[in-house]
Amino acid sequence: MPDSLIPHLDFQPLQASVSDAEWQTRVDLAAAFRLGHHLQWNDTIRNHITCRIPDDPDHFLMNAYGLGWQEITASNLLKLDLDGNIVTETDHIVAAAGVNFHGAVLRKRPDLNCVFHIHPLAGTTIAALEDGLMYLDQGSSILYGRVAAHEFEGLAEEFDEGERIVRDLGEKNVALLMWNHGLLSVGRTVAEAFVIMRTLLNTCELQARVMATGRKIRKIPTEISEHTAAQIEARRVGNPWGHDEWPMYLRWAEQLDPGFRT
Repeated sequence: MPDSLIPHLDFQPLQASVSDAEWQTRVDLAAAFRLGHHLQWNDTIRNHITCRIPDDPDHFLMNAYGLGWQEITASNLLKLDLDGNIVTETDHIVAAAGVNFHGAVLRKRPDLNCVFHIHPLAGTTIAALEDGLMYLDQGSSILYGRVAAHEFEGLAEEFDEGERIVRDLGEKNVALLMWNHGLLSVGRTVAEAFVIMRTLLNTCELQARVMATGRKIRKIPTEISEHTAAQIEARRVGNPWGHDEWPMYLRWAEQLDPGFRT
């Protein structure tokens, strides 16, 4: 990669030059990256979380290619239009595959604002199983019937694969098991996509551990899974998932390193 395209940590603070709504979105998104790294969801320069800017819905924020998740701050997130063009004045670049399907979801689904994609070991383990995801405990039941699947097609750089990802996600699902690839979650807020992803990954980790025992798996009956999902859904009283938890997550990110807010 040419030296001019290697990201350096030379971004200037932006808070004074963007709207309050954009700045808060930048802070929330940077916190999600830092927490994701701390939770060992990603330790490379790949994988992405993107979020639409609330008062500028034709633009979204994305991490620059070359930065680790532990390096993301509110100011070094790049701004792109829904066609994937970087509008931030910068020499930095974004990953083509990530832009392709993140942009497609945000372009085709104006009701969604955040897209979260990772390749954690437990997630890719379950994505490599013919039978896919199992819902084996109370926590995973919230996702029952809300996780779809998408076939592996190689690197997701083809424009029309973004369209197929949107199609496979459908109107009511909140996550995708991307076969032989990884996990994807979506949400109306950063908090929602983050909490859904954490629940999805916990579900994958539990399944992998239970299967590793080699013992017969005790599955939850379908009607009980449906009942539990309805109970949990009713407790949200219309708020996005993660609405109650997110202030705690922000405090956690602060305790890890308050520099994400810069």
